[in-house]
Amino acid sequence: MKILIVNPNSTASMTAKIGEVAARIAASGTTIRAVNPLDSPPSIECYTEEALCVPGLLRCIRDGEAQGYDGYVIACFGDPGLDSARELARGPVIGIAEAAMHAASMLANSFSVVTTLDRTVGMAWHLAERYGMQRFCKNVRAADLPVLDLEDPTKNARALIRDECLRALREDRCESIVLGCAGMTDLCRSLSDEIGVPVIDGVAVAVKLAESLSSLGLRTSKIGYWAPPPAKPQCSLVAEPGR
Repeated sequence: MKILIVNPNSTASMTAKIGEVAARIAASGTTIRAVNPLDSPPSIECYTEEALCVPGLLRCIRDGEAQGYDGYVIACFGDPGLDSARELARGPVIGIAEAAMHAASMLANSFSVVTTLDRTVGMAWHLAERYGMQRFCKNVRAADLPVLDLEDPTKNARALIRDECLRALREDRCESIVLGCAGMTDLCRSLSDEIGVPVIDGVAVAVKLAESLSSLGLRTSKIGYWAPPPAKPQCSLVAEPGR
């Protein structure tokens, strides 16, 4: 089985970290490859950057289809381009926010999301509403931490995220934590052990979901909502696989 993880931003060090974590949790016999577009923003922290990353993300999905990948993970908590990617892909495409929120709802009666910057809080609430997770989501909290600071060891990112998780447990009275950025993927296990509740990383959950659905022989429905896009000259990105 081959799973392609697409980090929609262009920060290669973050992509490498995501790929390493995913490879550790993947089943024996599963090949994990993590890629990122070269022309996307270095981090995705607003709606404009989400929009700018989607063309590169779709090119990665298109190329994955040409290379025979069985499933895909979109490694950004905004789940950018998720519906578009599902139009292109035969196999399952899993967004990490959708995966993490559903997993949290099965492990605890409630969760709070701990994300990066305050301006992304509303974006996470919109996703909770879209996925029917509002009744489980106690709060969305920001650690006031730019995404790229997760890559800088001098920024004390883990301590800031841990402290926000502890405040969530104390103030929100939540029973689990969802990490609201793919760049936090390497913190999941140690934070869970330290604070004593499930801390859910959407990258890991999404990889296992993509594996499971693919192993069951399940593919994305091509009737109706996620049918392939119509071939038009202005849609050459998606109409000419492999180019």
